[in-house]
Amino acid sequence: MWTSRPDGGPERLVTLVDGVFAIAVTLLVLDLSVPRDLEPAAYRDALRDLLPDLGAYAISVAVLGSFWRDHRRIFQDVREIDGQVIGISMAGLGIAALVPFPTRLLAEYGAQPVSVAIYSGAVAALAAAHLAVAAVLARRPWLRHGRISEAATPLYLLDSAASVAVFTATVPLALVAGPRIMWVWLVLVPVKVYLGRRLHAPD
Repeated sequence: MWTSRPDGGPERLVTLVDGVFAIAVTLLVLDLSVPRDLEPAAYRDALRDLLPDLGAYAISVAVLGSFWRDHRRIFQDVREIDGQVIGISMAGLGIAALVPFPTRLLAEYGAQPVSVAIYSGAVAALAAAHLAVAAVLARRPWLRHGRISEAATPLYLLDSAASVAVFTATVPLALVAGPRIMWVWLVLVPVKVYLGRRLHAPD
């Protein structure tokens, strides 16, 4: 059975997370470019060809930004971390750093169901690591300050679990129904709005 042994404050881990997410977002931008010295017609064609890249970039920025924001929310009242929190966080960071690769697949081969499945799998894995960190900290109050934060509540964990469920379900659905199934990701918008309102509703 795992023994939780506090291993110092979370400051260095939070700083590392900030750095990894910043680098991942920066790598997304590096794939956006237009060749130099183009004629006007070719320039307009190049801009049109860039639209899938911009779409994939926007999706991934939203995904990474959401997880980065929620990671800071999870750790806002954490005073100490243990080895398991560090291990799960490192696994999540490895997945976050990988996101530019499936983003590139989505931009260049978005019509291929496999690209959508790979992207969905990466986001599902990132969401699962995020949920695991939140769940572990929720069950270990000795790692937190005295108060109970919203990140330790069942509603918050349900919010995170919704992301895992939707992106995991999209993996086989993309292979069966085709790439347009990615629109099912929009289901998360009303779900998260509803759970967010419930979470912040006065008692």
